Amino acid sequence: MPSKTPETLYARSGDLNIAYQVVGEGSIDLLYVPGWVSNIEAMWEEPGMAGFLGRLASFSRLILFDKRGTGLSDRVPNERLPTLEERMDDVRAVLDAAGSERTALFGHSEGGNMCLLFAATYPERTRALITLAIFAKRIRSDDYPWAPTADDREESARDVEARWGRLSREDAEYYAPSRADDEQFLGRLASYLRRSASPGAAAALLRMNSQIDVRHVLPTIQVPTLCLHRSGDRDVNVEEGRYIASRIPGARFVELSGSDHWIAAGDVGALADEIEAFLTGVRPVPEPDRVLATVLFTDIVGSTQRAAELGDKRWSELLESHHAAVRRELEHWRGRELDTAGDGFFAAFDGPARAIRAARAIGRAVQPIGLDVRAGVHTGECELVGEKLGGIAVHIGARVASTAAGGEVLVSQTVKDLVSGSGIEFEDRGAQELKGVPGEWRLYAVVDA
Repeated sequence: MPSKTPETLYARSGDLNIAYQVVGEGSIDLLYVPGWVSNIEAMWEEPGMAGFLGRLASFSRLILFDKRGTGLSDRVPNERLPTLEERMDDVRAVLDAAGSERTALFGHSEGGNMCLLFAATYPERTRALITLAIFAKRIRSDDYPWAPTADDREESARDVEARWGRLSREDAEYYAPSRADDEQFLGRLASYLRRSASPGAAAALLRMNSQIDVRHVLPTIQVPTLCLHRSGDRDVNVEEGRYIASRIPGARFVELSGSDHWIAAGDVGALADEIEAFLTGVRPVPEPDRVLATVLFTDIVGSTQRAAELGDKRWSELLESHHAAVRRELEHWRGRELDTAGDGFFAAFDGPARAIRAARAIGRAVQPIGLDVRAGVHTGECELVGEKLGGIAVHIGARVASTAAGGEVLVSQTVKDLVSGSGIEFEDRGAQELKGVPGEWRLYAVVDA
C-alpha cells in the first residue's frame, strides 16, 4: 500500500478531462475500472479498498481512473449522459496518457461492461480481461431472468436521488452485508458516494446503466478472461457471472464465498489472490497472520513525580536521553521498536534471552542520568497487524511489566522455561493475577548471576 495517496493526473478525452492515477512498478499494466460511481482519491481512505489496491499494485503497474461525470473527472449534463462507446474512449485516453500499450483490464459491476467492449474492440491492446460481479444485461427478460425489472430499476433511481449519500440498514445488508453492523465503515461509504457524484448524476447514471446489454459482444472476446463472482451477491446474481463466462471463449469462472457486492467489503484478499494468480501464473503464498515472538515492555518508575519536579523543559531533555539510551540497547540486542508512548517502550525480539539481556542493559544505561526503569518480558503467539504485533500475548507482556518493581525485570514462566541453560538466573515471585488476563500467572524476577 502506498504511504500516501497517489498523485492524480488528467487525460484529455475529446472535450473532457479524465482523472487517473498510476501506482506500482510491476511489469504488468493493470487498469481498474470501478463500477457505477467513483472517486480515485477517496478510494484510498477506506482501509479495505486501500489494502486491495495496494495488493494489485504490488505485482502490477496499477492504473485507476474516474469515468466521465464521476469523481474528479469533468462533469457531464444529466440530459446528455455518455454512451458506453464514449466511456470506452476514456479508457483509451487514460491508457495513452499513462503510456500503456498493452493492458490487463479489471472491471467491477458496471465497469466490467466497458472492459468487455474494449477487449472485443481492441484485442491488440488487451493483455487479459478480469471481471467481478458484472452483468451482461441490466433489465430482466425471458432469456435473461436474473436481472431486475424495469420498474425496479426506475424505483431505485428515484430512491437514489431522494436519499443520496445516506445508507439505510437495508442498503447495507443488500450491498455490503458483512459490514452492515460497522457504523464507521458505512459512514465512510456514504461519504465516498457523496464525493463520487451528485444526486442527480448518480440517478442519471443508474438509468443509463439500466440500458446496457452486451450479450452480443461476449462471443467476440478473444483475450484470456477470468470471471469472478461472490456466490451470495444480491445486486448481481451469480448466475449472471456463470452466463457471461459460458459465452466468452475459453473464459475461466471462479465463484468466491461471500455476499458483498461492494468490492471493499468481504474477503478482498481472496479477490487479489485470484487476480495475481491469473495474471502472473503464481499464486501468492499466504502471509502468516500469527507468529511466535518475545515482547518487551519498559517504562520509567515515578515518571509523573519526576516530571513535576523537573519542569517541562528539563523533563523533555531527560526523556530524549532516555529514548536514545533505550534505542541503542534495542539495536545492540536486535530488538525491534514497535511503539513508544510517553516514557514507555514496546519492542519485539526473536529470542527471549536477548530480550532479557536488552532489558537489563537498558536499566543500567539509564541509571547514570538518574532514571529507574521496570521491564516485563513474555513470549507467546502474537497477531501480525501490518508491521505491528497484537493479541493476548502482547497484553500479557504489558501486564507483566506493570507488575515489576523499580529496577526489576519480570518474566513469565514461558520465558523462564525457554531460556533454560542460558546462564540467566531468576527469583520466583509466585503466582499472580494480571489485570484483564484470565487465570494466575507465575512470574520470575531476573537476578544477577
